Amino acid sequence: MAPAGKLDKKAASDAGAWLFNVVTSVGIIMVNKALMARYGFSFATTLTGLHFATTTLMTAVLRCMGHIQPTHLPLPELVKFVFFANLSIVGMNVSLMWNSVGFYQIAKLCMIPVSCLLEVLYDKVRYSRDTKLSIVVVLIGVAVCTVTDVSVNTKGLIAAIIAVWSTALQQYYVHYLQRKYSFGSFNLLGHTAPAQAGSLMLLGPFVDYLLTSKRVDAFDYNSMAVFFIILSCSIAVGTNLSQFICIGRFTAVSFQVLGHMKTILVLILGFIFFGKEGLNLHVVLGMILAVVGMIWYGSASSKPGGKERRSYSLPTVHKHRTPSGEEELDEKV
Repeated sequence: MAPAGKLDKKAASDAGAWLFNVVTSVGIIMVNKALMARYGFSFATTLTGLHFATTTLMTAVLRCMGHIQPTHLPLPELVKFVFFANLSIVGMNVSLMWNSVGFYQIAKLCMIPVSCLLEVLYDKVRYSRDTKLSIVVVLIGVAVCTVTDVSVNTKGLIAAIIAVWSTALQQYYVHYLQRKYSFGSFNLLGHTAPAQAGSLMLLGPFVDYLLTSKRVDAFDYNSMAVFFIILSCSIAVGTNLSQFICIGRFTAVSFQVLGHMKTILVLILGFIFFGKEGLNLHVVLGMILAVVGMIWYGSASSKPGGKERRSYSLPTVHKHRTPSGEEELDEKV
């Protein structure tokens, strides 16, 4: 067994990584909501491209400072990852536009069972009964909080299916690449962020025009809008990095389950700062149920047999690492 000190240190690091992700994710949602609702910047795909361009700049600076060691990611692997990641971004935007808010939320909830299916098929993961039940409780709780009117149309359903599967595949692929090539979070971002930034900056204005009938170059870039765009890009660096750190430490399923804590926080902060509607009983009950399910999932999945691989071996491409490698940088972050 591992010494108690090491287990405590790992638990503290895991908690810190998760808190980092929650803070940055909730922060960027609040900033983007203000940017789009108050200042009319509705170009979500282009904004995401700017996020990855800023992240690329951060990884370039860290590489120049020697914090990121040179590594190689095969081009086919990079192309597959960028395809899934960009399809996820565009798919989510299109799904939100073509579907009701209720059906959009249901589609997002479907990412958990899809991620579970990917782990069962490719990683040979087996879940205990308690782990499965805890996931169901989380799904019910979040559904009670977020799902209101539900209407479905054919093109909206297709967009939702594409969005769900591409997002689940992108998140699974993060964990897969980190394990296979022994990449740290910074190194994987160093490979993927430039490709995503370039492709989204090229495609973004056209996709946004199709979705909004507005041109990004015709937007009124006043000082407050520019300030919020810069703030959004700055927070996005932490959001992108924390996602890679969390999926690397946990799994795509755990990331999705615990990620609904951010949904609860966004609801609460939305009520506080934007105040369009008040908290009602069924929303509060849904929040409580979701939090109970998350706590149950954490307990059930960490027990022996709660979530384990039956017979899985992933070929690893070993890389030379220096004592000041990315593991230390990830821990510092």
